[in-house]
Amino acid sequence: MRNLAVIAALFFGLPLAAQQPANPVPQTQNPPAKPALEKPDEAPPDTPTAAKPKKPAPAKMAVASDTEGKVVEEIVARVNNEIITRSELDHSKATAEDDVKQECQNRCTPEQLKSMGEDTQKNALRDLIDQSLLVQRGKDMGLNVEAETIKQLDEIRVENKLTSMEALEQAVTAQGLNWDDFKNNISNGLLTKKVISEEVGSHINVGKDEIQKYYDDHKSDYIRPEQVVLRSIEVNTAGKDAAEIAELKKKADTALKRVKDGEDFGEIAKRYSDGATAKQGGYLGPYKRGELSPQLEDVVFKLKKNDLTDVIETKQGFLIMQVMEHYDEGQQPLDKVENEITNKLYDQKMQPALRDYLKTLREQSYVIVKPGYQDAAGGGNSEIQEVSATPEVTKTKKGRKKYLLFGKRPGDSGD
Repeated sequence: MRNLAVIAALFFGLPLAAQQPANPVPQTQNPPAKPALEKPDEAPPDTPTAAKPKKPAPAKMAVASDTEGKVVEEIVARVNNEIITRSELDHSKATAEDDVKQECQNRCTPEQLKSMGEDTQKNALRDLIDQSLLVQRGKDMGLNVEAETIKQLDEIRVENKLTSMEALEQAVTAQGLNWDDFKNNISNGLLTKKVISEEVGSHINVGKDEIQKYYDDHKSDYIRPEQVVLRSIEVNTAGKDAAEIAELKKKADTALKRVKDGEDFGEIAKRYSDGATAKQGGYLGPYKRGELSPQLEDVVFKLKKNDLTDVIETKQGFLIMQVMEHYDEGQQPLDKVENEITNKLYDQKMQPALRDYLKTLREQSYVIVKPGYQDAAGGGNSEIQEVSATPEVTKTKKGRKKYLLFGKRPGDSGD
């Protein structure tokens, strides 16, 4: 079973760049590293690189031990009525290296990898503050992601081959995760994406004239060899007996029929595929001639855009492929690369627009950071007051613990 802690980390605690809304059109360039399908006659790895275990983000801890009265958690920032703890910041920094490696996928030089890792570490607290602001904004807007959360949980259940949501809860708990925290992490990640989409992405437009100008100015970038952009549904039969293989063939046939009947290939891939790119809707990326096995090359290079293969039997199992785009050799016409250019221009506009939006959220919020902790974003509207290195803790008359928060604004009770 895939480590469920990884899934929790994927939805909350990633750098903000990973939580932008989906691009307006499917990506067809700069794919992830070629999956095992590139050499179909070799057995795929047991665990996808994207599923490398990470520790889940820690839950908010009590600030003091009941027995000793010692501080066990440190508050490093306050975002309105929410706090960010030292353990959350440490977790975010600890996952930065894995996040960068996953983003690079062997396409970065060692210098680029080091620089990106340092930037991610430096901006870890800024990103946590940004996420908190976005989640709070989503709640203020009355956005509801309950249905999307249930859908995502069900996809996780299917991916892990569990029979019910109760079984998923048991699996999550068995891995040392709190079920409510697990659900909330997913919900908060979806809420963040929804806020960005509605508040920022919906206001970004890429005009036809911009696309044409970019194409005219960069025509040399679109001289290419013949290649196809592929996505796949893979049904693994490794280690199965004849009866099981027959059932898996029916599974592949059902998946193909559903796509032919009009269902979205990407959604079917998420539910049916055993491949490493199932969560990405089976997206494999572009392949030139010679990069696929002869068995597959003879099939896919005869297909046009959106065409499907039949169910192909390989040594690893059954395979269905769709050609998302077929580029002829030479200068690519604008209509072939328009989606790619649109995505590039959209991304160029998204980053500064998102940064401006977050700056506005900060100016409208109460954000303070404890002295000694770097917050690259800045922009809080309260002065940071000098305090001792460790927040003090007292007990109320009723025996409850309470924070003596640094930088409290007038009127805060401290409860």
